Amino acid sequence: MITIALDAMGGDHGVGVTVPAALQTLKHQPALKLILVGQREAVETELRRHHAAASDQFTVHHASEIVGMDEPPAQALRNKKDSSMRVAINLVKEGAAQAAVSAGNTGALMATGRFVLKTLPGIDRPAIITTLPTMHDHVHVLDLGANVDCTPEQLLQFAIMGSILVSALEGKTRPRVGLLNVGEEDIKGNEIVKKTHELLRSSCLNYAGFVEGDEIYTGDLDVIVCDGFVGNIMLKTSEGLARMITHFIKQEFKRNLLTKLSALVALPVLHAFKKRVDPRRYNGATFIGLNGTVIKSHGGADAFAFEHAILEALAEVKNNVPERIGRELAAMAEKGVVA
Repeated sequence: MITIALDAMGGDHGVGVTVPAALQTLKHQPALKLILVGQREAVETELRRHHAAASDQFTVHHASEIVGMDEPPAQALRNKKDSSMRVAINLVKEGAAQAAVSAGNTGALMATGRFVLKTLPGIDRPAIITTLPTMHDHVHVLDLGANVDCTPEQLLQFAIMGSILVSALEGKTRPRVGLLNVGEEDIKGNEIVKKTHELLRSSCLNYAGFVEGDEIYTGDLDVIVCDGFVGNIMLKTSEGLARMITHFIKQEFKRNLLTKLSALVALPVLHAFKKRVDPRRYNGATFIGLNGTVIKSHGGADAFAFEHAILEALAEVKNNVPERIGRELAAMAEKGVVA
């Protein structure tokens, strides 16, 4: 049985989302056990509201403190040692759980994960990686905000970790890796991107070269690498664009009686479109490079989205992602591929 610790208090909605998401996940995952970490009274009250009977599949682990969504990471790390976030990650460190999932403060979660679990040998900094939909399938992108300034060597590490993660989760032996840039020609980009390009070309990865922003969603690549500054802007821009397109479609169909009737005819197509671009289905970003599995859910996630973050953690535990990254990095170090 796989055990995952949930920060039940984290996110914009706390137990109102995490507890129903946990119960829904357990309905379909008989080999999964969840530890609901948080203020016991709040968690148990929510469990009673959902008429959840005692089960071998979940337990409540008391934690007296909550990390605020706008709390400085250093303050949370230093002053809230009994927060639901910290306790959930401690359970991974102690071996009581194999992964932790939180919708809480991103900076505090990264700082706590790095402090408690440490980084894998050969990795300077953890990165945030998530899956985005594409025209044909999906793509994994990193870093999405953990590191706004990166060296070429660190970007190479991100590429290696992303490639290993895709291999582990999807069984692809040679995932195609691209480097996000302002153009495809070798002369384009800043010096860091150019140097990273050279490192990737001489690496053992299946490197496809530079990729421009308009190619992110074409579906031709498995991994796209960038620094956290660029990656976070790209992600937030994509989310805003998806909301704008959805808003425009609704506006046009509500314009007059004829367009409203057209909407009824187009309803199956609209539902299919909404499902394909629904960001909730891609919720659950991995803090890759830690010596353990930590998954970050969107802070405003609903129960459906938070369930997907739990399932992401489950998939990574089943496929031993941190262990595989550690082994392959060690093998590369022996060959002199990475430091």
